[in-house]
Amino acid sequence: MVLASFRWISPPVPYINLFIIIIIIMKINLLSCDAQRPDRRAISKCIAEFSSSSDEALSNELTDILLEGDAVVIEMKDKNSGSALRAFRKLDLDYEIIE
Repeated sequence: MVLASFRWISPPVPYINLFIIIIIIMKINLLSCDAQRPDRRAISKCIAEFSSSSDEALSNELTDILLEGDAVVIEMKDKNSGSALRAFRKLDLDYEIIE
């Protein structure tokens, strides 16, 4: 006859899950729009989609400022930068990356 006993031994230090999330913010200076007939709605939607701190109303306002000829600075997450820059080029927006 074999008797076995089992007991749970808890670890001395509880497990700690530590996640470090690094979010890199990239600043883009939208300089001007060179399109003959700029699409306000598409530009506004693009700004709202890629900007990290913009809602629809603010993006409409920034689009109006941009199309009047003034530069606009937006912040976006670095993971979206490739798609955003491609979209800005497609809309004929001149931009520069601010370090």
